[in-house]
Amino acid sequence: MSRKYFGTDGIRGRANGLITPELALKVGQAAGLAFQRGDHRHRVVIGKDTRLSGYMIEYAMVAGFTSVGMDVLLVGPMPTPAVAMLTKSMRADLGVMISASHNLFEDNGIKLFGPQGFKLSDDVERQIEQLLDEPIDKRLAQSASLGRPPYRRRA
Repeated sequence: MSRKYFGTDGIRGRANGLITPELALKVGQAAGLAFQRGDHRHRVVIGKDTRLSGYMIEYAMVAGFTSVGMDVLLVGPMPTPAVAMLTKSMRADLGVMISASHNLFEDNGIKLFGPQGFKLSDDVERQIEQLLDEPIDKRLAQSASLGRPPYRRRA
């Protein structure tokens, strides 16, 4: 079965073409929902390379993750393996690297890491893709059904 968003190494494409703020927000919501397990505060680590479009994607992803109740730690520009290592060492539920690696500067990408710092399995990527194609109100309703408000105020 072919996939719509994920390729061999995350989601990649032209910034403001395939990789838009809307897509980044949806990826944040979908991945955030897929990785909410248990009653602890859920955390995601987001790193990026130095592409200008990384800021646009990063903040849209923050909006997506926080809208489903996840806490976000922005670590700034760093190498991809560092984000994978930080995801595991900080006991985050999810890690994100915003980079298109060796692709053109005009391109960008979103690579997701599971809690152990490894690339996501094909099954988890398919689950996230399924959530991506659902309307936003349905994704937010799923967040509420997990017992988490879309946004939590800190005490």
